[in-house]
Amino acid sequence: MEGAITAIHGDIIEVDFPGGLPGLLHAIEVQRPGEAPLVLEAHSHVSGTKIKAISLGFTQGLKRGMAVRATGNPLLFPAGTACLGRALDNFGAPVDGGPPVSGCQLVPIHKRPPRLDDQVPARGILETGIKVIDLLAPFPKGGKIGLFGGAGVGKTVLLMEIIYKIAKIYSGISLFCGVGERIREGHELWREMQRQGIIENAALVFGQMSESPGIRFRTPLSAIALAEFFRDSMRKDVLFLMDNIYRFVQAGNEVSVLLGRLTSRVGYQPTLSPEIAQVEERLVSTRNGTITSVQAIYVPADDITDPAVAAVFPHLDTTVVLSREIAAKGLYPAIDPMLSKSKFLNPEDAGPGHYEIASRTVEHLARYRELSDIIAMLGIEELSAADRVLVKRARRLEAFLTQPFFLTEEFTGRKGRHIPLSDTIEGCAAVLSGEADSVPEEAFFMKGTIKEVFDFDVSRNERPSF
Repeated sequence: MEGAITAIHGDIIEVDFPGGLPGLLHAIEVQRPGEAPLVLEAHSHVSGTKIKAISLGFTQGLKRGMAVRATGNPLLFPAGTACLGRALDNFGAPVDGGPPVSGCQLVPIHKRPPRLDDQVPARGILETGIKVIDLLAPFPKGGKIGLFGGAGVGKTVLLMEIIYKIAKIYSGISLFCGVGERIREGHELWREMQRQGIIENAALVFGQMSESPGIRFRTPLSAIALAEFFRDSMRKDVLFLMDNIYRFVQAGNEVSVLLGRLTSRVGYQPTLSPEIAQVEERLVSTRNGTITSVQAIYVPADDITDPAVAAVFPHLDTTVVLSREIAAKGLYPAIDPMLSKSKFLNPEDAGPGHYEIASRTVEHLARYRELSDIIAMLGIEELSAADRVLVKRARRLEAFLTQPFFLTEEFTGRKGRHIPLSDTIEGCAAVLSGEADSVPEEAFFMKGTIKEVFDFDVSRNERPSF
């Protein structure tokens, strides 16, 4: 089916098809002299012969009257084992300098979520070896996890550490989807996965910050199509990681403005909720296999109530919120224990012992936060004896929940640690019971188990008391 461009509005192209209209979401190709074809995606039918299409690439060089061709299919993405160990773009073309992927099945990036009776709920706890997460916001197997935080508080480092740990410890397929992030970060992740020897069972799909909004808007769907293939056709358990879903929202906002829609709350697109649901509702587990998704979400201006951030919350099983205030104290990972929650932190799923220690830990840290203003103004001496003991233990808990990461070894000089949940619970129980009251605060910082804390050599003070 042939047509011609009649108008160009940034990344939105109007095309006239006198012989009949292509289907919505179908791919359309524009032949450019001396260049690869530019792919458009049919978005809406304007009249009996005219459509609006989203450009999946930059539109420089296009002009009215240029010929276009409807492919008759939606955008297709190659899916198969040949994608493992590779870094691909939104169309499945390699960006790692290797040869094109071959022997793969082409699957459409648009697909309905599985039927409700085909889905299975998340069940079981996925241990990450990161103390504060396993204790206070455990990850469910086959569930959805969100990592929320502003700029520079450690979302990407935490996400990369989770990739490393799960790829090393659990078998399965890892898929990383980079949406609107810096190409430097994508390159670092690619090289680090090669260095750690975990790239063989992983695939990376990138739609980076330098790409057009149409590509950033469709990259998550391409990566999800690949994840669904491994889940449904190969019956694999898939770890799906996305950095950053907020950039997907931004790309949708750019497209929405160019389409002429009126903006909604705080300037976001009126279609914000269904666009996020289009991504989230496909990241589910079925009888064929599980998809455990971990998504980084940028929080603009550290405002956790921002509409784009709030729209993601209802889809998640676990929320991990990173705090600038905790990062300023030098406590890493800078996870806020008050705001980080998991539906699976209950006596039935986590076990009564785990639940009790986690609850008491949060109570101590919450009370310490309430007393911090009094301590700053009047000093700790003005507190009651019981509150002074509570503050002492809360400070030790804060320090004990820090942990050196494998990904930061070369920068910090501290060897990365994987801490079993049982050791974390044992350590927190020792602090809460008062068994560790005589140990100095600095002994808890960046240690793994409580045994290491008790073995701490005061003469080798690694960090001043905070």
